[in-house]
Amino acid sequence: MSRLLGILLMVLLLYGALLASNFEDAGSIENHRNIARRTGYFGILTLGVGLLIISGGIDLSIGSVVGLSAISFGLLLEKRMSPVLAIVLVLSGTVLIGLFHGLLVTKLRLQPFIVTLCGLFIYRGLAQLAPILNFQALWANLAGFSWDQNILQGSSRDVGIGGRPDLADLRYLASGEVSGVPMILILMIGVATVATVLLHLSVYGRYLYAIGYNEQAARYAGIATDQYKILAYVWCSLMAGVGGVLLLLDLETAQPTAAGGLYELYAITGAVLGGCSLRGGQGMVAGIILGTSVLPLLRNLCIFAGIPSDLEYTVIGLALLLGTVADELLKRRAAARG
Repeated sequence: MSRLLGILLMVLLLYGALLASNFEDAGSIENHRNIARRTGYFGILTLGVGLLIISGGIDLSIGSVVGLSAISFGLLLEKRMSPVLAIVLVLSGTVLIGLFHGLLVTKLRLQPFIVTLCGLFIYRGLAQLAPILNFQALWANLAGFSWDQNILQGSSRDVGIGGRPDLADLRYLASGEVSGVPMILILMIGVATVATVLLHLSVYGRYLYAIGYNEQAARYAGIATDQYKILAYVWCSLMAGVGGVLLLLDLETAQPTAAGGLYELYAITGAVLGGCSLRGGQGMVAGIILGTSVLPLLRNLCIFAGIPSDLEYTVIGLALLLGTVADELLKRRAAARG
C-alpha cells in the first residue's frame, strides 16, 4: 500500500507541475486528451506485462509482437479479408507466441530474458519479411516439396489501411471519443477490469503471486506452476497483439522496421514504477495503471520544456532506474524490520 501511495504522489506531483507551468497549451483539453490516449494505449501493454512480471517472468519482445501484429493485420486486410476474421487470426497468432514463450521457459527451463530477447529479433524480422513474401509461391513450394519458385518479391514496404470505410467502427476504438473521453482509455479500463478480476478476485491471481514470490514453494504446495506461468505469457502476448491491431487502426499505416519499436520499454517501466517487482510476487492493477500514466506525463513535460525528443528514452531509462532503486531500497527496509 505504501508503494501505491508513493506512485500516486508521483503522478499528482507531475500533473501539478504540468498545470503550474507557464506553457499556454499545457492545461488545454486537447493536451489532456493526448495524455489520456497515450495512457490508454500503453496501459493495455503494461497490464499485459505487469501480470507476467508478478509471476516472476519478463517479456522483452512486446514491441516486436506489436509490430508483427500490426503488419499482419494490415496484410490480411489488403487481401480483403473480413476485419473481424483478420483480428481473430492475428490475436490467435499472438496467443501461439505466448504459448511458445511459456513452453520454452517452463518445459526447457530457459531463462525468460533470453527467450524473449530472441523473440524480439525473430518477430521484428518476420514483420520485415511478411510484406515481401509471396504466399502463393511459398504454398506451391511446400505443396510440391520443392523450392522452385521465388518466394520473395520487391523490397520491404509500409502497410496501410487508408480508404477503408468498412473499418470506421473499428477505428473508433483506437481514435474515437465518448463525451470527450478517448475510447482507447475506456478500452484500457475494460482490460484493467478483467486484469483485476484475474489478479485480485480469483485463485489464478493468488497462484501468480505465490509463483512469483517463491516458485519452488508454490510447486510443493501443489500449484501447477508451469500451467499458470504459460497462461501469464499468453496474456502478455495477447495484450501486445491487441496493441498492434490498435496501432494500425489509429495510425492507418505501419512500418515493418519501426512499428512498436521499444514499446517494451514503456510497458516494463510502467509496471515497475507501478509497484511490480522484477523479482516477482508484487504488484497491483491500480499501481500498474498509475505507473503507466507517469511516462506520458513526463513526455508531456519534456515537450513543453523544450527538451529534445532524442532524450525521451533517456528519461524513460532514468525513470526505470529510479523505480528499480526504490524497489530494492523498500525490500531491504522490509527485510531489516524482520
